[in-house]
Amino acid sequence: MKHRAPIHQIATLLTAPTFTARDAARLGVPAANIAYYVKRGDLERVAHGVYRAPTAPSSTDFRWEDLVTATRVVKDGVVCLISALALYELTEEIPRQHWIAIRSTTRHRGGPMIRVVRMCNLTLGKTQIDVGGMPLTIFDRERTIVDAFRRLGPEVAIKALRAALAAKDKKSRLDLLKLRIYARELRFYIDPYLLAVTT
Repeated sequence: MKHRAPIHQIATLLTAPTFTARDAARLGVPAANIAYYVKRGDLERVAHGVYRAPTAPSSTDFRWEDLVTATRVVKDGVVCLISALALYELTEEIPRQHWIAIRSTTRHRGGPMIRVVRMCNLTLGKTQIDVGGMPLTIFDRERTIVDAFRRLGPEVAIKALRAALAAKDKKSRLDLLKLRIYARELRFYIDPYLLAVTT
């Protein structure tokens, strides 16, 4: 029988809510070993290429656990549009799918719960936030609002813009200068909408 690397090689991953086969490979544990651990009951398969230990702590914010898992399935994906608006509490819409942006040249096998959005610029406004102890790659509020105007239409975007401008929390406040810079970079003329909402 082929020798299997002991599971303690990925001990650091076993305490995380989830980890990927790529994470295990970086520690020298190949995918075949991960499949063996799943079969033996040492690991659970959460989604394609995403695993967890049966004793691993679950996310403290269970509302977004599926979204965090989805971003781990989609390589280099960035949470965007409706999912980002929902996370930032800038929409009342509950996303039926997880909206994740990928490079326009990237190939991805889609799934029923993931809505892939192909974008040319994935770096502008890309940031990381903590969701239930897990890092989540997402576009910031300003980029999300500009993208909402470009891809979702004015009705959804204006509501999001109003909600962002009304935020009382300093951390959640919208940076209008950054919003204009992003709009210019993405070739969207946002000034008429800003004028309408702020006057």
